[in-house]
Amino acid sequence: MELRNFFKLLLKHKYGLIAVPVVAIIITYFLVRNQPDVYSSQAQLATGIVDNTQQVLSNPITQESRIAQEFSNLMEMMRSKKMLDQVSYQLMIHDLTSERPYRKPSKLLLDLSDEARRHALEVYTNLYQKKQSLSLFDRDQNGLHQLLESMQYDDKSLLKTLLIYRAEASDFINVQFDAENPELSAFVVNTLCKEFISYYTSMVRENQRKAVDFLADLLREKQDSLNSKTKQLRQYKIANRVLNLSEQATSLYGQISDYEAQRQQALENVVSTEAAIRKIDSRFDPSDRQYMESTQVRVNNQIVQLNEELKQATDAYVESGFDESYKNRIDSLKRIQASKVLQSSDKYVFNPLTVKQDLVQQKTKLQNDNVIAKSSLRPINDELARLNQRFDALVPHEAVVGSFEKAIDVAQEEYLSILAKYNQVSMEASYSTRIRQVITAMPGLAQPSKKMLLVMIGGVVTFAFYVLILFGFFFFDNTIKTPKELANRTKVPVLGYLNMLSNSIIDFKKIWDTSEGSEKTKLFKNLLRSIRFEIDREMDGSKVLLINSLLPNEGKTLLAISLAYSRAVVNQKVLLIDGNFEDSDITSTVNPQIYIEDYLKGKVTADELKNAGLLNVWGNRGGDISLFEVKPEAEVNGRFEELKKHFDIIIIESSALNTLNRSKEWVEVADKVLGVFESGQNITEETKPNINYLKSIRPKFIGWVLNKVPDEDASSGRNK
Repeated sequence: MELRNFFKLLLKHKYGLIAVPVVAIIITYFLVRNQPDVYSSQAQLATGIVDNTQQVLSNPITQESRIAQEFSNLMEMMRSKKMLDQVSYQLMIHDLTSERPYRKPSKLLLDLSDEARRHALEVYTNLYQKKQSLSLFDRDQNGLHQLLESMQYDDKSLLKTLLIYRAEASDFINVQFDAENPELSAFVVNTLCKEFISYYTSMVRENQRKAVDFLADLLREKQDSLNSKTKQLRQYKIANRVLNLSEQATSLYGQISDYEAQRQQALENVVSTEAAIRKIDSRFDPSDRQYMESTQVRVNNQIVQLNEELKQATDAYVESGFDESYKNRIDSLKRIQASKVLQSSDKYVFNPLTVKQDLVQQKTKLQNDNVIAKSSLRPINDELARLNQRFDALVPHEAVVGSFEKAIDVAQEEYLSILAKYNQVSMEASYSTRIRQVITAMPGLAQPSKKMLLVMIGGVVTFAFYVLILFGFFFFDNTIKTPKELANRTKVPVLGYLNMLSNSIIDFKKIWDTSEGSEKTKLFKNLLRSIRFEIDREMDGSKVLLINSLLPNEGKTLLAISLAYSRAVVNQKVLLIDGNFEDSDITSTVNPQIYIEDYLKGKVTADELKNAGLLNVWGNRGGDISLFEVKPEAEVNGRFEELKKHFDIIIIESSALNTLNRSKEWVEVADKVLGVFESGQNITEETKPNINYLKSIRPKFIGWVLNKVPDEDASSGRNK
């Protein structure tokens, strides 16, 4: 489909495209001329959602998605039926009690009796106070709802002109209502804002009260749990005489570390002194040792006795926890022991050959130190065992006390968290609601009239709708209107086309013999000449031309007569045969003297044809008969061979191809076949087999002639 064809279709309907919008504009004007003026009132609410000046107790919402969700919830709550019902009730209460109602009473309201009006007022007032909606299941309340609808005070009617939106990215919500009464528009806006703030405030405070009560109960439970766990820990410490496990364990661990160090030092002294003594012994000669020991027996015995006393004093010093009184005795014994060692040294009698006095003194001192070190090991080990036993006894208490303390920490953390939440909710509950009305709606001025706009919209919409309908017809129109479309759809050449003539009777003599006539007639004559030329080229010496079509009444008769007359004009001897036994239009129009059946049966001889004129027309007697039922095919072909000798061209009009063999029998006789296709027809599933048949007999089938082409398509084709 070409866009040019669509513009041609629009041009064809140009008067309709002008007339229909004009009619729509006129109708719209009469419909809106009595439309009342519209008054608009607007109020503004501050929500405190993104206003930092109101964020005293709670943190402001920073995420844009959450901000948008908060505003959306508030606006939907204002549009809810619960809020609008409160406004509806107040409007009805006002109109039922005031001498100046906002709207003219409806027919249903005027029909109410005084008792019914009092009842309606009572029900509306009761429902308003209880914030309840009308039940449509109740017959009485359903009637009151119909009364609201009749006054256009119901929620659906109010929503038609109610506009609630957020002012860009601000903290404010604008509420706007349009009505035919300025006081009505202001009343609806202010009432809705007041009812919404009241409802929202009560709902928030109720939720806060429930939250405070819940947190208070939970806080008491957590406090009781914390006190219970603390009391259990205290009782356990008292029962097991545990004061402070951490300090006790630290003290014991320090004492154990000290004794461990002393034991390690004593062990090192024992090992070191024994090694030194062995080293000195290895340097003495046996004979020298015998000489020295024999002179020192008494002094040594005293030293041994002192060593024993020193060991006992050391044990007592360790067991007493290093008491200073024992330390003085140990120092005294060490001084006496030192003097005895010196005395023993004075009595040494050395071999004049060896000088080992210093070694003997060192050995004696080392022996004393070794004895002291060995004596201190036992009390140190005993004390370590006692301290470890006390330390091990603390371990079970530490596990129990640790579990108690951990449970107390968890309970304390829960308690403090709930306490903080309780304090916050308590403060918020005592703080006034954030939503407030900052701008009160006032009776507004009349809005600019939209009557002219509605009239223009009515014309534009009607025009667009008309164009859309035409485009729909154009888009879904698969009919063939031009030779190009016919050639593309059938894949068969188109030899030409004929424009549609409005004349009921066509005078071919006048068309060909004079140059006068309308533009359509002249165009028809020129197109016919073009078709004649194309047929001559396709015939190429053949003489029998069959004209048929896919369906009846597509213009075969007109084309056949036109071609016959155009041939006679150029002095060709033409024979036009009406082979359409179904619908013998040529026969009924011309009233011929000779019938094709008579010729095929031999009633007309060839000698009678010698004196025939330029244009000869043969009819048929009609009836339920076909060509080969008149005579067999071979005889028919023979008779037509005889005709070819007497005529330059034989033109046959047959019935349409939907008559099956009646048309196809003529195809067998003809040399060439020409199809006629009516403009504006579509190729259907019924005609596709016949098209395929014509394509199968090419080159006998020479092509199409498109007939009855509308004037605009004919002019377009001629220009191309």
